[in-house]
Amino acid sequence: MEQVLITGASSGIGEQLAIDYAEQGCQVYACGQSQQRLASLSERGSNIHPVRFDVTNIDDVTQALASLPQVPKLIILNAGTCEYIEHGEIDVALFKRVFDVNLYGLLNCIQALQHSFDADTQLVIIGSTASYIPLPRAEAYGASKAAVAYIANTLAIDLAKKGVKVTLVSPGFVKTPLTDKNDFAMPMLVTTQYASAAIRKGIAAGKAEIHFPLKFSLFLKTIALLPTRFQLAVVKRMTGK
Repeated sequence: MEQVLITGASSGIGEQLAIDYAEQGCQVYACGQSQQRLASLSERGSNIHPVRFDVTNIDDVTQALASLPQVPKLIILNAGTCEYIEHGEIDVALFKRVFDVNLYGLLNCIQALQHSFDADTQLVIIGSTASYIPLPRAEAYGASKAAVAYIANTLAIDLAKKGVKVTLVSPGFVKTPLTDKNDFAMPMLVTTQYASAAIRKGIAAGKAEIHFPLKFSLFLKTIALLPTRFQLAVVKRMTGK
């Protein structure tokens, strides 16, 4: 039976991935911070095994992942959060909260798991299309996901000698409890079911990059090709800023 480890599995994309992989017959290690949500998730199938830890606490991460019978060869590092700044006013505490989860939480998990990486390992890292271009109020979130994308792409180079496959996933807007808090229009919003299907299909195909929905992600990638001043002008026009 194939095994998969998923962080951020207590809600959103991670939860849907856990459910879908379990339905495919995989043994799923569903990782998250909420014991209650993980317990509820585990009721969806006998092959979903909850693993509770806080990704921002390296000791917690190391201890929890060391307790696994073995490290799955498919690892999906999905845990993330989002907060926005207002009027361009920097709030260092806010940045730290976002980076602690999105960047350092990711690194904590990689550090705890990397001893097991080999030629059968597929490391999947969830980024965001927000890293493609500058977006208003997204200074903390976008910067953290830009760092995540850089790390994923450099690891793809450095881990290649071990045969490790690294995949960067960059979703657009996905309807989750996190995006439910957004107070602005979210073009081409997709469901977690859509996101899970796109991610699982890309992983099965061994893709180095997965991004969706395609029209939205390609549109942002095109804007990113423009000189910076034109990028800023287009974003201001699109967002009414």
